[in-house]
Amino acid sequence: MSGLKERIEKQIEALSQFTATPGKGTTRLTYSKEDLQARKFIKEKMWEYGLEVREDGFGNIFGRLEGTLKDAPSVLIGSHFDSVPNGGSYDGPAGVVAALEVAHSFFKNNLKPKYPLEVVALIEEEGSRFGGGLMGSRGIVGLLNEEEFISLKDQDGITTAEAMKSIGLDPSLPKKRDPKTIKAFLELHIEQGPILEEKGIPIGMVEAIVGLTQLEVTVEGQAGHAGTTPMNRRSDALVAAANMIARFPEIASDEGEGTVITTGRLNVWPNGANVIPDRIVFTVDIRSGKEERVLDAVEKVIRWIESYNGNGIKTSIQQQLYMPPKAMNQEILSLFKEKCNEMNLPYCSLNSGAGHDAMVISDVTDVAMLFIPSKDGLSHCPEEWSDAGDIAKATEILYETAKTLTEAE
Repeated sequence: MSGLKERIEKQIEALSQFTATPGKGTTRLTYSKEDLQARKFIKEKMWEYGLEVREDGFGNIFGRLEGTLKDAPSVLIGSHFDSVPNGGSYDGPAGVVAALEVAHSFFKNNLKPKYPLEVVALIEEEGSRFGGGLMGSRGIVGLLNEEEFISLKDQDGITTAEAMKSIGLDPSLPKKRDPKTIKAFLELHIEQGPILEEKGIPIGMVEAIVGLTQLEVTVEGQAGHAGTTPMNRRSDALVAAANMIARFPEIASDEGEGTVITTGRLNVWPNGANVIPDRIVFTVDIRSGKEERVLDAVEKVIRWIESYNGNGIKTSIQQQLYMPPKAMNQEILSLFKEKCNEMNLPYCSLNSGAGHDAMVISDVTDVAMLFIPSKDGLSHCPEEWSDAGDIAKATEILYETAKTLTEAE
């Protein structure tokens, strides 16, 4: 276990160096120079561990250990390797490194699986560059089609295809994956909350993942001089947007049952100190463990935003992402629990308030997730930290479970 812990620490530290903001957390946007650096590192590890490596038309990375059964579906293990701006080193990479170490154990022990084992490193889970999030997994299962994918642009107007080509990726490669080729998907992730650490428990069994939607709202008004336009003659897009956003916490509280609403991104045009803003674009992230709460909150938010139309203000709303709450596979969770008991590892069941690639892939195959503790419950910030010893314990559970699911000998 000590050697495993050291390898995990070393790999997470290596991946953390691929950041656009050294000393200020991990900023690794999809199809960036830092993406390419991380991509090369992950592929080299896959080769080192005896895996056959390929990338798809989104840039998702797959490392495959062939099985002995002809045309059998694969057991996939992995997570994502992109980050939010100024994020941490563990959100995503912990799961990718754990998956690599499962493959390393197969390689080291010369195990021959009946069903193929695949390590997956997924792109754009966070949605930090192209919006919406979960892009790699949505593409794999067909929720993001070719036309939608090539129409996506970042805030600088660069398309996905242009960005891919800039780091040598091929957007013409196959994208959607036949669900029949996937037997199961396993994902390890940091908790991003305080429960496991507060309870002193190293392993969390994720029973369900919260439902979520993301809206992009555009508010248009009329630009004007800050000094010469009277207050009663203004169509200030930012004032209108600020009033909309200010009521979202109240809408969430009225819904109850853990409903949360967040505006995390807001852009202002023309963004001059002495110019009345004429265009605002902001995001609305709505989440709840109950689908009816998500749908009800979306309806209330849209109705509230649209009530501002008129008097020189015009609003438009685009739903970028919608994912209902997803339950994890009980049979695989039972395997996880069985392995924990064999290893004398305490665990507890919990739900995830964050979205994950596992929730998307659960549409097409059996899926299960493990959480490990996050120090002080912090995530999406430079202070994000998890103990490599906890990651190693979870990796052992994944390894034992993967042996069972692939029927490796």
